[in-house]
Amino acid sequence: MSPVEIGSYALGGLILLIMIGQPIGIAMLAVSFAGVAFIRNETVAVRMMAQVANDSLEEYLFAVVPLFVLMGLLVTVSGVGRDTFDVFQRLLRRVVAGLGMATVFANAVFASITGISIASATVFSRIAVPEMRRHGYTNRFATGVVAGSSVLGMLIPPSLLMIVYAVLAEQSVGRMFLAGVGPGLLLSALFCVTILILALTRPRFVFESTDSAPEDAPIGLAEIATKAVPILSLMALVLGGLYGGFLNPTEAGAAGAFGALVIALLRRSLDRRTFWALLVETGQITVSVLFLILAATFFSRMLALSGVPQSLAQVFLSGGIGPYGFLILYLALIIALGCLIDSISIMLIVLPIALPIAQAAGFDMIWFGVMTVIAVEIGLLTPPFGLSVYTIKSAMNDDSLRVGEIFAGAVPFVLAMIAALAILIVFPPIATWLARI
Repeated sequence: MSPVEIGSYALGGLILLIMIGQPIGIAMLAVSFAGVAFIRNETVAVRMMAQVANDSLEEYLFAVVPLFVLMGLLVTVSGVGRDTFDVFQRLLRRVVAGLGMATVFANAVFASITGISIASATVFSRIAVPEMRRHGYTNRFATGVVAGSSVLGMLIPPSLLMIVYAVLAEQSVGRMFLAGVGPGLLLSALFCVTILILALTRPRFVFESTDSAPEDAPIGLAEIATKAVPILSLMALVLGGLYGGFLNPTEAGAAGAFGALVIALLRRSLDRRTFWALLVETGQITVSVLFLILAATFFSRMLALSGVPQSLAQVFLSGGIGPYGFLILYLALIIALGCLIDSISIMLIVLPIALPIAQAAGFDMIWFGVMTVIAVEIGLLTPPFGLSVYTIKSAMNDDSLRVGEIFAGAVPFVLAMIAALAILIVFPPIATWLARI
């Protein structure tokens, strides 16, 4: 067999192993080892695996993963999410469907200091949904807003998916973070426009009743300032240090984790048992991410050795569809995969094949990464997998709330994300201008 045929069989074997329930990382390691062994020999396969384990994990950059994860968990525990929502709820209380917009803005700010969509979905399903329900919003709309806006956590920096993409594509993490700012703001604006359109054209989708809920006790400017100080301080520390050039991504993660720890201690929301549980959870998340990166790196090298990506690039780019035809097929494939498997796994499986084709097509790799992250995040809202949807269902602990309602509520936000992809295809500088400064 030729190397291309072996690589193709390895790719088919990976899909088969995933379908029968084999863990993604184990499946990628197995087919990669077998592929290299058949292309060369077992000795080369063993040496390549050892080299990949060393090369892919020894980078100083990888310290950013546990630091940002720990920062996100500490921020969640300290109640910063609730304060963020309270501030925007007060500022937007007189706007039509203002609580929905407050949830979007609060999620955007919360995302800028956590970087994990699931954390946003968990926090705001417990904070924003009960408030919106109390003010006469439907279950479908309230949970849909939380599900939709939670995806901002993986787009607005710092973002775990941006880090994974930067590693696999050999791009700067700092530039990837900068590239997420414009699209993150664009998506936030599109979400707010979507909410306004729904409120004006389909009020029954948004409002359960026109009766106004009891007025909340007014929040004074002093209280708003008190609630906003921790959020703004942490944003200034992490994003100001990162974008100002004072800190690299790893140092920004360390500063953010320390700042989040100080906030949690000052608020007395962290005891020894809780802190230990957070450290254990941080370790578990970090190990799983790094193991997957190791497996994906080995898989990428096996494919490069086989010549499969180069052959696919020739087929796509010399055929009738052209570079943008490939891009549309690629985005459609990622969205379809999002219905079945989780975000990081999609990137680890698809990117080793797609990146060489994207480079051959002449695409800006930073822009291509932003497009990839948005398409991957759509999978968090689409059935049957829809991880954000199931996270909200679990966090709400409400037997009367059906998963189908949450999926239905998330549909308008899926459409808004597809619109964002279309806008970014037409206007790439939205994603690249800040990263190129």
